[in-house]
Amino acid sequence: MTIAALNNNAKTAANSVNDSSTSAAEQSDRFMKLLVAQMQNQDPLNPMDNAQVTTQMAQISTVSGLEKLNGTVSGLNGQFVQLQAMQSAALIGHDVAVEGNTLRVQDGTGDGGFELSSAATDAKVEIQNSAGATIGTVELKDLDAGRHDFSYAVPDAYKNSTLSFKVTATSGKTPVEAMTLAHQRIKAVSTFGDTLALELSNGDRVAYDAVWAFL
Repeated sequence: MTIAALNNNAKTAANSVNDSSTSAAEQSDRFMKLLVAQMQNQDPLNPMDNAQVTTQMAQISTVSGLEKLNGTVSGLNGQFVQLQAMQSAALIGHDVAVEGNTLRVQDGTGDGGFELSSAATDAKVEIQNSAGATIGTVELKDLDAGRHDFSYAVPDAYKNSTLSFKVTATSGKTPVEAMTLAHQRIKAVSTFGDTLALELSNGDRVAYDAVWAFL
């Protein structure tokens, strides 16, 4: 086996640090066996170049170092998520806005929100029943780009019904993109994997970074 072959083997090991099928320790052991065999069978009149050997040793050391670094970072990330969960426990009982179009009804009043991509002269919120029929509207005017909230007095006949809403916005005659935002209350904080999750009063579970606003 030549120095070039050993060098290629070390480069392959360095590029395979994330390959779950071969650990850094296995690669290091394999490299050392190849290196010892090469030194035992080298031509005494043409010995191995010390600089090349040093370079190959450095490459395999880098592989081992990267694996240890990955393990350390993974551990720190897990601790960070747990710490974040403890701090986020203070959010329980607070309201949030998340992407969705379900109208929240409390004490006969429905509320929700929306995000405008640009300023709008007019925005119409249509309140709909479970069949998709409009039972009422909320008209808003001269809105800046960004998030807006609205409220709606729910008729007695629909106070115990599941209601939704859709938003249509325009700037003059030009349509303005509007994303609907549902309002919900945080009832618990949990984690799954490396992600912090919020459990909402409607039973949904959303990732912390899915929250558009804390109300």
